[in-house]
Amino acid sequence: MTDDDLKKNDVVRLDREEEEAAVEQAAKLAPKMLYEVIRRDGEEELSRSTRALVWSGIAAGIMISFSVLGEAIFRTYLADTPTRYLVENLGYSLGFLIVILSRMQLFTENTITTVLPVMHAPTPALIGRVARLWAIVLGANVVGAFAVAALYVYTPALPEELIPAMVELSEHAMGFAPAEAFFRAIPAGVLIAAIVWMMPQAETAGFFVIITFTWLIAAGDFTHIVAGSFEMAFLMVQGQLGIATALGSFFLPVLAGNIVGGTVIFSMMAYGQVRDEMDTEL
Repeated sequence: MTDDDLKKNDVVRLDREEEEAAVEQAAKLAPKMLYEVIRRDGEEELSRSTRALVWSGIAAGIMISFSVLGEAIFRTYLADTPTRYLVENLGYSLGFLIVILSRMQLFTENTITTVLPVMHAPTPALIGRVARLWAIVLGANVVGAFAVAALYVYTPALPEELIPAMVELSEHAMGFAPAEAFFRAIPAGVLIAAIVWMMPQAETAGFFVIITFTWLIAAGDFTHIVAGSFEMAFLMVQGQLGIATALGSFFLPVLAGNIVGGTVIFSMMAYGQVRDEMDTEL
């Protein structure tokens, strides 16, 4: 075999290696790898200090208000046409974009990220850590929601022309019967968990993943515990909603529905599709 033949064989081998690498890159992350990425992310979240969780959760509760504000801006300034509803719900994505891309602590994200480590190695201690994180983050989200609601009600921070739309949106969110609020919260929990599941592979498309799925939550008229907590707080601060109604008709049913959607349904499905592969590795 001549030197030229050897060089040609080397070129062919390199081309095949490059082709194989390209195929692997195109395949991106297998379900097992996605599971592992999110599980490790959950473990990191569980190891964060209380102070970090509190401040991150408060920030998320404040920033999620921009979802309702975005909807209110579109509703206020767009002409009242049959298509306005679909357009105004794009505003709902604004708060979620800030919170998710800034890596703030949003309770509904934790219904999948912190649960996967428990599914991987369930222990009483780990379950206790998850319960601790859930309580801290949810409480901090609500504190942030009330803080920004008080800002809008007691200061001129919110333009007066937006207030009627904010009240309309808030009253609608609080107007569901408890059973309806619960069942409408399940798809929202599934969709937020789906965003978390897709983000490691989405890369630059993550922006559009968040917009699409959160728009679907708003357009589908589903209920979300944190965004809804701002609407709840906005009415409560003004004395338009009592605490018993807020808890019984909105907060507790929606909280349960989001957990069912994000943990019981989506996390179980995510774990189910990789369980055999994980067992094989073990």
